[in-house]
Amino acid sequence: MRELTVRDRGPAPTMTGMDAAENRSTASRDPRDLRAFRAITLLTGAYLALSWLTMVAVYLLRDHHSMVNDTVWVRGTIVAVVSVFSFAFARRTARGSRAAYRRLRIVSAVMVAAVVVIVSIPGFLPPWMKVEQGVCGLLLLCVVAITAGRRMRALFAAGGAATASGGR
Repeated sequence: MRELTVRDRGPAPTMTGMDAAENRSTASRDPRDLRAFRAITLLTGAYLALSWLTMVAVYLLRDHHSMVNDTVWVRGTIVAVVSVFSFAFARRTARGSRAAYRRLRIVSAVMVAAVVVIVSIPGFLPPWMKVEQGVCGLLLLCVVAITAGRRMRALFAAGGAATASGGR
């Protein structure tokens, strides 16, 4: 009986349990797709930067209780943490990860809905934080629009046979 070597074991599983081939869509070199991936990365990068700059402002204004209360700390922290995940999902989506694409679509849509609800509640957040949340919501709304587009959906179709240049 022969001992198994690394070569005999096949490809290493990814974090989701699938091998890399199962977790990647067909890579597209179409300029329109590359622009979309670049836009998604820039939008989530701006969301990341704005969220963490907001946390810096929250820290600096922590002694001004009319501008920074417990709600601002909690909401700001949640948004900042989610922004890190959103940016990571966008980067992995740009590299062709179907799982990251699905996660990015879900997280960005949920965050847009949360922003709409939270900003519409009177007195829940100080005005400056409502403006910041509105800008974050607009950035993510653009991500939702791009990722929900026909080309992106075709590129990340479950069967993997469709490519963005071949999808309608």
